[in-house]
Amino acid sequence: MSFWGDFLTRLSAGTLTTLELLSITIPLSIILGILIGVLRVYGGRLGSALANFYVFIFRGFPLLVTMMIMFFGLADVGIMLEPFWAASAAIILCSSAYQSEYVKTAILSIGKGQSLAARALGMNRFQEIAYVIMPQALRTALPGITNEILYMILYSSLAYVIGVSEIFASAMTMNSIWVRPGEIFGTIALVYLSMTTTASTVFKEIENRLRIPGFEGAR
Repeated sequence: MSFWGDFLTRLSAGTLTTLELLSITIPLSIILGILIGVLRVYGGRLGSALANFYVFIFRGFPLLVTMMIMFFGLADVGIMLEPFWAASAAIILCSSAYQSEYVKTAILSIGKGQSLAARALGMNRFQEIAYVIMPQALRTALPGITNEILYMILYSSLAYVIGVSEIFASAMTMNSIWVRPGEIFGTIALVYLSMTTTASTVFKEIENRLRIPGFEGAR
């Protein structure tokens, strides 16, 4: 098989694996990040303490170290995870910790008058958070969350260290066989660029659709 035939075959398989990884980690990290962010503000003394400890741990661990713990560390105590799932868990844990910071900051940016108005309308605490605070907070947090998603796409390349056959792993294998680094790594750089550009465009469109006239100036 020719170089380009071999390379494109391996690259296609690696890209599919990366997309599968991202299809799991992006939505789950967003959901978990929102939950942790809400808990940090409204969780009471115990809930806030636990959420803040979670963020303290996973913002302090490098993603690569977290992947090693998920794959090798858990294996030492009898918990065996496939490389794909170990990488997924590590990305979700680390990314959600960062995303929770955006959510927390966005919630705290909402004026107290909003809460008072919700209570004046007879809303309970859950209704206040769900229908008044969070719709506004998520709009404010969305640019930060989008930025974190772009980092997730790039950092997914670290999964090759624990044996996930994603894009970067395919490139490393190809380079060890053909030793053509300029063409190989230049091509995967363009692949990552296209993925981040697509994600940025999609989230920008979501942000535009959710924008409320005059709301931006209130940030």
